[in-house]
Amino acid sequence: MHDATGVHDRLQALAAELAEVGERAGAPCLDPVNGAMIRNWTQALGDTGDWAEVAPPAMIQVWSMPGLVAQKGASAADEILRLLNESGYTGVVATNCEQTYDRYVKVGEQLRSTMRFGELVGPKKTAMGEGYFVTWYQSWYDENDQRVAEMLFRVLKFQPRKRSGAKSKGGPIKPAIGLDTAFYWDGAKEGELRIQCCADCGALRHPPGPMCPKCHSVKRDHVVASGRGEVHSYVVHHHPPVPGKTPPYVVAVIDLDEGVRVVGNVNGCAPEDVSIGMPVQVVFERVDDDLTLPQWIPADAPVEAPEAAAEEPPADLEIPLTPTFVIATALATRDFTPVHHDTELARAQGTKDIFLNILTSIGLVQRAALQAEPGAVLESISVRLGVPAYAGDTLRVHTERVDATTLKVRGAVSLGDHVTATVRIKESEPPVGGRPPTPPAAPEERLRRQGGAR
Repeated sequence: MHDATGVHDRLQALAAELAEVGERAGAPCLDPVNGAMIRNWTQALGDTGDWAEVAPPAMIQVWSMPGLVAQKGASAADEILRLLNESGYTGVVATNCEQTYDRYVKVGEQLRSTMRFGELVGPKKTAMGEGYFVTWYQSWYDENDQRVAEMLFRVLKFQPRKRSGAKSKGGPIKPAIGLDTAFYWDGAKEGELRIQCCADCGALRHPPGPMCPKCHSVKRDHVVASGRGEVHSYVVHHHPPVPGKTPPYVVAVIDLDEGVRVVGNVNGCAPEDVSIGMPVQVVFERVDDDLTLPQWIPADAPVEAPEAAAEEPPADLEIPLTPTFVIATALATRDFTPVHHDTELARAQGTKDIFLNILTSIGLVQRAALQAEPGAVLESISVRLGVPAYAGDTLRVHTERVDATTLKVRGAVSLGDHVTATVRIKESEPPVGGRPPTPPAAPEERLRRQGGAR
């Protein structure tokens, strides 16, 4: 067991030392900018742009990624990250990235990079577990020592939580839906209270089951109930807490007019106003896209029409996150972190599956921006990651123009927003033929770069 105070003090002291060092040589760019790596990247991400002469700007970090064999100095925060690993903060997930492009890099150029440590913030309680946010900066230079791009990169190093399989405390407990009960829940989604019946003798039964209790037939059907009945018995629930419910609330057994009983909450009146024999009618409460619950209200209460869910406009990009896509894009960005390739290791870190890496998320933001503004020259991309984009989900990307030089890009999965990004466009003439140009730097800008840190 590590002494938390001692670890924190060591981390803070090391962070102060690294900040004093300033800019230093970063991870070497092992290969010149080349068509093979660009093709791997564009094919994996589904980017169909014309990148014959220049590299996609969102690829900039790829040129200095260490690959499968770790390199010393791959990050300005290597020592911090190593100490965090040794102290039990073995989980890692990227959270923020801001890239600025002075110009697009050309095929054949040999780049070099520099790095400097930014800051260490923590410990912080996060959804992943307790951890520290580590920030560093990286810059890339061409063979003439002119800067071509710079980046802020931030990761969360956290203590993985063991996956217990427990239900989330934030939402209602969902029913187990099987072959015998699917018709009931499908009916609730359609606004119907369906009661199972025997297809031979017609006897009604609830809860649903595989065999008729009267004639023992296994042939099943259902009828749609009127949705009216009366309270047979009830309890007012105060404790213990139940996810998704605020006590006190009434749980009642309802005698349906059709002659069977169902269980549900009685809403629309105070618990003290509920009584045995009270007439009630069914209403349907939509919990989410997958679950609608039959609930009950006094029979004389007005039934409000269910509020229609706001329809989201069609996505500009809709990308199935197959395991192949998640793994292929990580490899194309030269990211060999196990959480993007190895399901078992990803789960051991506290996640439910492999998930997209941030370099892929940036690439997809670029793809969406250039689809919305064909031929635009990108000046910067700033992304913030939200929920993980797990294999098996679908990423839906929406792009919105803010002004002449700014786009907002949002990519959502079933859990919520995965990435929110701001993309800035250079104010320049559209490139001929849609090919992103390489704008020359102004004389004063070249002087500034030449005089900058190396």
